[in-house]
Amino acid sequence: MTHCSRRRLFSFALLSVLPVAALAQDGSSREDRKSQGLKEALRVGIGNAVDLAGRVDGFFKNKTIKILMPKKLQTLEKGLRALGAGRDVDDFVLRMNRAAEQAVPEARSIFGDALREMTIQDAVKILTGGDTSATQYFQRQTSDRLRQSFAPIVSRTMNEAGATKQYKKLTDKYRSFPLAKDMVVDIDDYVLDGTLRGLFQVIGDEERKIRREPAARVSRILRDVFGNL
Repeated sequence: MTHCSRRRLFSFALLSVLPVAALAQDGSSREDRKSQGLKEALRVGIGNAVDLAGRVDGFFKNKTIKILMPKKLQTLEKGLRALGAGRDVDDFVLRMNRAAEQAVPEARSIFGDALREMTIQDAVKILTGGDTSATQYFQRQTSDRLRQSFAPIVSRTMNEAGATKQYKKLTDKYRSFPLAKDMVVDIDDYVLDGTLRGLFQVIGDEERKIRREPAARVSRILRDVFGNL
């Protein structure tokens, strides 16, 4: 083979490979842009959810996530209301919800860490997943960290508001009953569980709105990411 022939063959091979390499690189950059866009969209959506749940009455006046008296204590609640102590019960319920509302803002930095840890593969699965695939991702990635962060805030808030003391006072009245042991609840854990459940409920609701309702995409990044799905 002549020198010119070898040079033409090399040039043809190079031209054949270049488009494939460029296509692969372009495909990779598209996925990266989708990933970055999704992260920004999730940052907006999560911020909205934290603002909704973490403000005064964010839990207390939201019937979907409001923390009520534990089911184990329904008999206690009925008895207290029958005795004219309904105001005390209502105040106790209010204090539980205030504790949840004060804990929720701590979630912002933890969600931010989870966003930074999100891979392109994670982002693609979320984009092509179900109505709450992002919410489920954050539940898996952050629940343990949120519980650790929320626990001292819930405990402190319940103590400062006198809710823990009031709860013990209420349950002490019923300790003489045969089934009293079954009525005792770790109230801090109960409020903590309710806080986490309520927060992810709000995040899930926000995600469903963004995916289904164009009017809920209040920023350009939300429209760009979810409008093309």
